[in-house]
Amino acid sequence: MRAFLLLGGLSLGLAACGGSSHPDAREAPVAAFATGPIYSACRASDRDAAGRQLCGCIQAVADQTLSGRDTRRIAGFFDDPEEAHAVKISDSWRNDAFWDRYRDYVSAARRTCG
Repeated sequence: MRAFLLLGGLSLGLAACGGSSHPDAREAPVAAFATGPIYSACRASDRDAAGRQLCGCIQAVADQTLSGRDTRRIAGFFDDPEEAHAVKISDSWRNDAFWDRYRDYVSAARRTCG
């Protein structure tokens, strides 16, 4: 099993988003970026893919899609990847609901960040 599911799937790079609605305007890519607990945990990890842009992008997606509580919980997975596995295999309905949100977040981060 991969130590951390999110970064394993996001190592390809940063996708562009945004632009102008004016048809003659040249669209300059605008990268999603934010700092917060996932950004900090990501940057502190020993993963090769944990660059500033990728970590900032996955934090930005978290800010748009998750509660602060879920964001902090996911940040904890960087320090304790076994916790992610324990949550995934848990029989608790709360953990099941969290895992569904986590899976949706990972999908959104992959689409947005690479």
